[in-house]
Amino acid sequence: MIEIGNTTKVFGSGETAFTALRDVNATIQGNEFFTLLGPSGCGKTTLLRLIAGFEPPTMGSIKLGGRDISRLPPNQRPVNTVFQNYALFPHMSVAQNIAFGLEMLGKPKSEIQSTTDEMLRLVQMEELKDRRTSEISGGQQQRVALARALAPHPEVLLLDEPLSALDLKLRKEMQIELKRLQNETGITFVFVTHDQEEALTMSDRIAVMNAGEILQVGSPREIYERPSQRFVANFIGESNFLDADLKGGTVTLADGSTFSVDVPEGVADGHVNVLVRPEHTSARAGEPGEGEIAATIDTIVYSGEATTVHLRLASGEPLKSRMGNTPQGSTDLPGEGGNVAVTIAPGAITVLRD
Repeated sequence: MIEIGNTTKVFGSGETAFTALRDVNATIQGNEFFTLLGPSGCGKTTLLRLIAGFEPPTMGSIKLGGRDISRLPPNQRPVNTVFQNYALFPHMSVAQNIAFGLEMLGKPKSEIQSTTDEMLRLVQMEELKDRRTSEISGGQQQRVALARALAPHPEVLLLDEPLSALDLKLRKEMQIELKRLQNETGITFVFVTHDQEEALTMSDRIAVMNAGEILQVGSPREIYERPSQRFVANFIGESNFLDADLKGGTVTLADGSTFSVDVPEGVADGHVNVLVRPEHTSARAGEPGEGEIAATIDTIVYSGEATTVHLRLASGEPLKSRMGNTPQGSTDLPGEGGNVAVTIAPGAITVLRD
């Protein structure tokens, strides 16, 4: 659906020039929920604005359905955008807000009415269609903004952090709702967020960005379980990073423990950084046996569904271990300073490229 080719965006010129995007390449499929994920200032919103037509690329191309749209104005692109502040008309009703864009396009009244009714059903707002948008909740306003953007049946819907103003519980509900809308409409969604949970919950694929570049593109599971480099691993979820020596598909940790690993293409034998997710480890009281690692407890944190144990390995490296709680309680562990044996699940060690 969308092809982004060698795209660079520079703001300003001379000594004040700032490169927001640097030689970005990406392909977004039709009927895909594609998320641009990264910290503030990484270039994700700039890339969204280039797709929308609000900014032209300095170099490179943006194609939609095989057609180069890099220089087309926004109103000539089959694309709609949902902004962070929704930009609704407070003096208009819900139905009038949804119909507004269709009226501006000069659609027949019968089509406007039928499409508005269709969108109201889609976002489950039929009962509030005559209510002014200034009189409804933030979550309901977000649904109206979505319905208005979907009404012209765009080929692509761009969403610029539309859930950031909602409270936590409502944000989680709307994550599921957005994915449902994307499935029902079959429209390609391109979603911008800095929230890793949003990205993992909704996306078919995620592009992790930093400093104007796309570092890795993959499914949520690929991004989380097999990050390509340390930045991606650190940005997505909680991480343990350990020093190790790699030789022939085996890593040796600082305490001498050895583990078989998959070696990423381009990584040579020698000193490497490895990733271990906290939930892929467990700890028990006592001295380590075969395949276990010795550690001491720094802190134990209970968080309801899980207990996170902050450990210190013999090498001095910190390690977090997260274990699910049961109705009978969490694993019986000694207090701070106590000795434990740590187990790392098979296949849970990921060798990073940097």
